[in-house]
Amino acid sequence: MTEENFHRFVTVGSTLTVIGFILLFFSTHFGTSMADSWLMNQGGADTSIYQIRVESYINNFLVSGGILFGIGLFTLILTYFIKMNFTKE
Repeated sequence: MTEENFHRFVTVGSTLTVIGFILLFFSTHFGTSMADSWLMNQGGADTSIYQIRVESYINNFLVSGGILFGIGLFTLILTYFIKMNFTKE
C-alpha cells in the first residue's frame, strides 16, 4: 500500500466515521426537524401520525448513522491492519 493510498483510506474512513457519529447523536434533532417540515407541508395532521413520522425519521437517521459509522471504523481498522502487516520495512 502506497503512502498516498494509505492517506486516502484514512481520510475516507475518518470522514465516514465522523458523519456516522453525527447522524447517530443528532438523529433526534434531525428526525424532529424533518417531521416538523412534513407537518408544515401537510398543513396539519393527527398527533399519532405525526408521532409515527417522528419515530420513523429518527430511526432512519439511526440506521444510516450506524451503517456509516460501522463502515468507517471497518475501513480504518482494515487500513491500519494492512499498513502494519504488509508494508515492507
